[in-house]
Amino acid sequence: MAAGKPKEFQLVEFGPGRGIEAAEVSDGLTVSLLFPRVLKQLKSVVGESAVSVHLVEVSPKLSEVQAQSLTGEDSKAADNENDPVYRRGTTKTGHPVYWYRGMEDVPRGFSIYLAHEFFDALPIHKFQKTDKGWREILIDIDPEVANKLRFVLAPSATLASSTLLQADEEREHVEVCPEGGVLVQRLTNRISEDGGAALIADYGHAGDKTDTFRGFRGHKLHDVLVAPGTADLTADVDFRYLRRMTDERVLTFGPITQQQFLRNMGIDVRLQVLLRSCTDSSTRKQLVQGFDMMMNPEKMGERFKFVALVPHSRIAVQTRGKKAEQKGGAAPPVSGFSELGL
Repeated sequence: MAAGKPKEFQLVEFGPGRGIEAAEVSDGLTVSLLFPRVLKQLKSVVGESAVSVHLVEVSPKLSEVQAQSLTGEDSKAADNENDPVYRRGTTKTGHPVYWYRGMEDVPRGFSIYLAHEFFDALPIHKFQKTDKGWREILIDIDPEVANKLRFVLAPSATLASSTLLQADEEREHVEVCPEGGVLVQRLTNRISEDGGAALIADYGHAGDKTDTFRGFRGHKLHDVLVAPGTADLTADVDFRYLRRMTDERVLTFGPITQQQFLRNMGIDVRLQVLLRSCTDSSTRKQLVQGFDMMMNPEKMGERFKFVALVPHSRIAVQTRGKKAEQKGGAAPPVSGFSELGL
């Protein structure tokens, strides 16, 4: 609404995984059973827009799983492997959906970008401050133990340690994700020039954490240097670094905790509505347990963070709206991010 209800509306999601999140969130608002209900409620907002879904997924195999969830059998892989759109189809609600290997292949235009647990899986560089200056932490073969890897400090400055660190860095140990920085720069360019917004949801911090690199295997912590390729590797997202990468060309809101974000989105009211309409004791128990998992500070409530990127014009619209109200005029629609607490 703040963007003037553009005629074309792209929903772009990075790394949709196995399509479960995409089925609940993507396709403008959502694509499975929730989408018709939400679209009906917001028909006055998106009803006249040409809604399309664009998924950035590097794994063709995962794209098949996502396509099954989003389209059923209504998708097809490209005949030419060099085609930037390597798979396309139609969602179960009749909206076109496309798959790309990288963001650069996604068409320009007004878009809402979603990155849910995407940045934490991107590769990082690790650095340690020493008496001789910053040194990059590298991985080497342990000379004393067969088939074992170890962390070592680079004997001298590397290209990464000379270019990726901030001059005002006060931490002794730092993790930097340059690939994430480049992606945010590209998002910044698109949002500032084409409009739209980005919502990033991930494990992260505001530039205060140090060593967060870890591995998970079978939902349990796993040594990142043992059996490479068999565990999921992750590092908490440094949101302060991502904010720097925008160079203030867009507005950055957050990070705020998942607990605060969902509360601002009305999860408490939503839970009460669901409980009132549910008579099955087992389902009611699942609802309460799910709410606790998402909101409890000791669980996911404070570990997961949300950040939003919007054009500067969104705040300009809000400012003009307030002035119009003061003069007795009609105020234009404003950004919803203030209401969300972002």
